[in-house]
Amino acid sequence: MSTDNSAPAVSNFIRSIIDEDLASGKHQGIVTRFPPEPNGYLHVGHAKSICLNFGLADDYQGKCNLRMDDTNPEKESDEYVQAIQEGVEWLGFKWDGQVRFASDYFDALFGYAVELIEAGKAFVDDLSAEEMRAYRGGLTEPGRESPYRSRTVEENLDLFMRMRDGEFADGSKTLRLKIDMASPNINLRDPVIYRIRRAHHHRTGDKWCIYPMYDYTHCISDAIEGITHSLCTLEFEDHRPLYDWVLDNISIGCHPRQYEFSRLELMYALTSKRKLNQLVIDGVVSGWDDPRMPTIAGMRRRGMSPAGIRLFAQRIGVSRSENVVDMSVLEGAVRDALEGEAPRVMAVVNPLKVTLSNYDDALTASRSAPFHPQHPEFGERDVPLSREIWIERDDFAEVPPPKWQRLTAGGEVRLRYSYVIRCDEVVKDEAGEVVELKCSIDHDTLGKNPEGRKVKGVIHWVGAAHAVEAEVRWYDRLFTEARPDAVRGEDGEYVDFRTFLSDHSLKTITAFVEPVVRDAAPETRYQFERVGYFVTDRHEHVAGGRPVFNRTVGLKDSWAK
Repeated sequence: MSTDNSAPAVSNFIRSIIDEDLASGKHQGIVTRFPPEPNGYLHVGHAKSICLNFGLADDYQGKCNLRMDDTNPEKESDEYVQAIQEGVEWLGFKWDGQVRFASDYFDALFGYAVELIEAGKAFVDDLSAEEMRAYRGGLTEPGRESPYRSRTVEENLDLFMRMRDGEFADGSKTLRLKIDMASPNINLRDPVIYRIRRAHHHRTGDKWCIYPMYDYTHCISDAIEGITHSLCTLEFEDHRPLYDWVLDNISIGCHPRQYEFSRLELMYALTSKRKLNQLVIDGVVSGWDDPRMPTIAGMRRRGMSPAGIRLFAQRIGVSRSENVVDMSVLEGAVRDALEGEAPRVMAVVNPLKVTLSNYDDALTASRSAPFHPQHPEFGERDVPLSREIWIERDDFAEVPPPKWQRLTAGGEVRLRYSYVIRCDEVVKDEAGEVVELKCSIDHDTLGKNPEGRKVKGVIHWVGAAHAVEAEVRWYDRLFTEARPDAVRGEDGEYVDFRTFLSDHSLKTITAFVEPVVRDAAPETRYQFERVGYFVTDRHEHVAGGRPVFNRTVGLKDSWAK
């Protein structure tokens, strides 16, 4: 399992293959593609593939196509198409030309199917799905040929045309390739390449009632587009012989090469669109872009930056070995990117009232503070002080533990960018809970150390008279189990992943933030000093209104053992 947060990897086996292909003259340039099915929003695993395919095209001055694999109309929609485009663009990449669709090639795919029938390499089958499974055989036994495999070319052509024309019921017939029912690779046991399905297509409408299968469509689409390196995850390795067989047996004139790399499995998350969709359907999350979701839209709304996700993709690398990655690696990359991107402000998320007894409008001053200590170009903001301020409740202890460097009764601490104060009185309610501290300012300590004593502690604060009250959505991991969809029960069956949903993945709190955030636009990222990274919600935050912040990630890994 990868848990390293060190410098990003540069080389990988795919780059080595490309280098060899260019050096040998096999290719003059490279053309890659990212081909998602528009049946859901993209997730973090897709982000890895996006960074790989588009990143290679950028690095080698090649091209990368964005192609929607829209051959399953019942599950696809324009909403998903739009979300996929937004995700790729938000990550910082641009596809070559227009967005492509597998449906662009439906006429060509039909024509190649006719060519395969005419060559005696495809036949129309009447077996039901259940019968076909029975005929297919298993891993240790060969399959049996369909009784319809011996139909003549003329009969197959006639039946296929009638399938296209809507003469037969859904599921009553399929078009299958004639390959080898005894092949040890089950994918080559006369695979189905067309099925009858009366479903309205988001682009072609009701023109077609037969739709091509993925394995048939994908390789031909690659060839039509002149893809040089067709990159996919390892579960498609056993499909590569079929990819090659189809292209070897049609007159297409281009034969891309498929290469496989390991898919990303992110701990404490899911990388299955079907299971993510179940969370949406069940109302466990507010939608595909819920900040707890590992979708690109969810990570964006959570406040992760494109640079952070790209850095994550670099750090986990590309290989053929198992790629189970701890959530801390993603969070570490996001944190490292935000360290240089996000301006600093102060916010109090668990407030305790402090009254400054000797505050004097004529004497007590405020200071300006930089938005970022390493980026003066970010500018500065005024940090106004008032008689009453808010501090973090955790920054005060009546009975301090050893080495305590924050505030305690009779003790001193420096307010960040401001004065040293001393706690003179602790006010409690009837239940004995601390509700207020009464403190005094050392007016000789603005911008300098006190004379004759050392004050080590520094805490953040917000002036109550100027503070902006904000809604803060404190997000955490959605699951309590590292691999929620890989746990087996005593019976050996997989336990429903929803069993491991956390009850603590979201809490909503009221915080007080510096006034400078009042006019922040949606999707403005900040570091709340000493607290973590936060972002104004892209949908529900309105500049000038009550801010709505989402917690992105803490300042350090709170899950570290």
